[in-house]
Amino acid sequence: MDGDSDKPAYRRVLLKISGEALMGEERFGISTRVLNYVAAEVVSTVALGVELAIVIGGGNLFRGLAKSTELGMDRATADYLGMLATVMNAVALQDALERHDLKTRVMSAIEMSELAEPYIRRRAIRHLEKGRVVIFAAGTGNPFFSTDTAAALRAMEIQAQVLLKATKVPGVFDRDPARDPDARLYDRVSFDDALKQDLKVMDSTAFALCRDNRLSIVVFDLHQAGNVRSVVAGRRIGTVIQSDKSTRFAEV
Repeated sequence: MDGDSDKPAYRRVLLKISGEALMGEERFGISTRVLNYVAAEVVSTVALGVELAIVIGGGNLFRGLAKSTELGMDRATADYLGMLATVMNAVALQDALERHDLKTRVMSAIEMSELAEPYIRRRAIRHLEKGRVVIFAAGTGNPFFSTDTAAALRAMEIQAQVLLKATKVPGVFDRDPARDPDARLYDRVSFDDALKQDLKVMDSTAFALCRDNRLSIVVFDLHQAGNVRSVVAGRRIGTVIQSDKSTRFAEV
């Protein structure tokens, strides 16, 4: 649907941002430039009147699965460290947003009262209704689940109308564009076709949650200024993944 840039196409959305997105050109940690850029994108989007929740990963600081393999660390322990990394990113983003005078709340699935509120579904919804941006940290609070799964779960719990997956590529391709210059960008793809083609939009648990609950996903490039606002306004940006929809390629 083509949207009016002054009106949101959705009442409530969940935005998933990878931890790696915060690195910018750095090899590790948080880039101040990127953090401020993301904050400005969020502020512009909230100005449309949409209720916005965010799940942010921790891969810029610690990747549980990778580190458990690399260091020989117990997987559950490594995943808990990864959850703590998401809390650090969430608090950093909160600070950046509040410097733009945007009211925010960080809600953690692991209790740490000095930094964040405990995650309580009804309280999260109430914050959104009051116009606050809610940042969900610490994943699901359980090891062996990714922040993609946390994003899908939280989106359904708060009754978001769409899950926005902000990435470093323009959307979902039929092949890896880094390896094949002839790879084609999908404008729209069904859940079933994405599974058949193994398009790896999200991990399988997160993807199954969205498919089974008919929660649409929009995959788009975070680093194109104005994209978050444009997607929320209903413009055709990136790739839409929906149930029972025919597959279409974007015109490029």
